[in-house]
Amino acid sequence: MASPNDIRKGTVIKLNGELWSVVSFQRVSPGKGSSFVRTRIKSLASGKVVENNFKSAENLTFEEVGFKKMQYIFRDDNTITFMDGQNFEQVALGKDIVGEEARFLKEGLEVTIVMHGEQALAMELPLKITYKITQTDPAIKGDTASGNVLKDATAENGLLLRVPIFIKEGDEVMISTESGDYVERVSR
Repeated sequence: MASPNDIRKGTVIKLNGELWSVVSFQRVSPGKGSSFVRTRIKSLASGKVVENNFKSAENLTFEEVGFKKMQYIFRDDNTITFMDGQNFEQVALGKDIVGEEARFLKEGLEVTIVMHGEQALAMELPLKITYKITQTDPAIKGDTASGNVLKDATAENGLLLRVPIFIKEGDEVMISTESGDYVERVSR
């Protein structure tokens, strides 16, 4: 058994029979009463994020998990498959586990797979991913008069996004996987 004071970002806790990953934490010592740890935890099964407070006197069960770098290779109706580039081992995760983050996947993208023993629990994307723009409208003279103007674009994997008007088809752009927003144009 472990103490809530041992919690760190990324710690995996077994709570009510389910595995949760700590997204953020804060130790709180109020003037009155006992101290506690305020956490935001993410379910490794459903991806749901909740806030939870743990009293310092509580006992928690920390789970050992491994993190494996794998490449996205394909998806079918129910699963998304990844491959280890070292030993060519393949792991499949249900689309319900990957959730909304599946929209960022492109062939060959390296992601981190969270493993509990031999079971794949979750997928973690890089913070930023580079995509090639395959379709967007050309800029029209005079569009920049109002400042920061965005237009619709389609990336190589079909991802729809908003980019500045100076982006052309064939340009490579960096996208934040946390917000889904354009970050910068990648220069070659």
